[in-house]
Amino acid sequence: MLPLQPPVKPMLASPIDGVPHRDGLLFEPKWDGFRCLAFVDPGEPAVLQSRTGRGLERYFPEVRTTFAQQLDRPAVLDGELVVIRHDEDGDRLDWNQLSERIHPAASRVNTLAERTPATFIAFDLLALDDRDLTDAPLSERRELLTGLGLDTSGLRTTPATEDPELAEEWFRLFEGAGLDGIIAKPLDGKYVPNKRTMFKVKHSRTADCVVAGLRWHANTEPGTAVGSLQLGLHDEHGVLHHVGVVGAFPAAKRRELADELAELITDGDHPWIGEQETERRLPGSVNRWNTNEQPIVPLRPERVVEVSYDHTEGGHPARFRHTTQFVRWRPDRDPESCDYAQLEEPVRYDLDSVLVGAVHRKDRSNG
Repeated sequence: MLPLQPPVKPMLASPIDGVPHRDGLLFEPKWDGFRCLAFVDPGEPAVLQSRTGRGLERYFPEVRTTFAQQLDRPAVLDGELVVIRHDEDGDRLDWNQLSERIHPAASRVNTLAERTPATFIAFDLLALDDRDLTDAPLSERRELLTGLGLDTSGLRTTPATEDPELAEEWFRLFEGAGLDGIIAKPLDGKYVPNKRTMFKVKHSRTADCVVAGLRWHANTEPGTAVGSLQLGLHDEHGVLHHVGVVGAFPAAKRRELADELAELITDGDHPWIGEQETERRLPGSVNRWNTNEQPIVPLRPERVVEVSYDHTEGGHPARFRHTTQFVRWRPDRDPESCDYAQLEEPVRYDLDSVLVGAVHRKDRSNG
């Protein structure tokens, strides 16, 4: 029997600005996928646990098969489930295909498991054989993890370095393969479940976006408190696409926004409602995963807001990967001038190079 049994809350990270330059830290790429703890006991189906403690086995049957075929020792691993997209510019992470794996229909899950198989990227080892390693320093856990030789198409070990300058190169280059930033961990640190004992450095940029809609805050009377603002950007043809939301407001600010934006609510012509002459990205509707979410309330697209974001996802037209953060209103900006051209696009980088810790850009001229 494994010395650790699910559920185990994963260790967490606190955000910091910039890669720290000090001794005693191990740096790793920050993978943009589903956090997953894997409980592997040879002869038994692996248990895949999400960050919140829920089982992920039914959504990733191919990962359980990979563990059964590739790991013949009892182990508890912390890592990330990712889906890798292969294209002419090199392999990169694909969040859209990963998120599609969370589906209620077993037939759909099995089809996607074959079409877009997931990879488990291991970055920590909590137990091995009959030994609980959570009290062991990271330096020892890392040595034991690399000794497992996890290096197959579906099961890999994350690269790591103690060199902060190399970590800064990784931070700059690896975003082009779809990664999220850098994680820094104390080499002498224990594995402390549910505690923010690691550090994360994430990419952050700003963009000026059109406010073209809102959702009322859940569990409040409609019209009294704003839950989120719906953001848009124009493409090269002047078509307004939905790119994300901004919604982290204090309660007083939510009420203030409800009054401030009331005059912009419209039931007339709107770029996201009715027949569309051209294809455009539209805001999502209420779905089975979040039944408390309020419907979109259209606003005349006359206000501009500056938001901070980490990175984008999807092909053109892209959208913000995570919820953005409010920076300031931009009354000096014309809504028609808010377009995709202002978004920074990272230089494409081959995921295979990330997995071996290489820092050389892929030569796009060679395809």
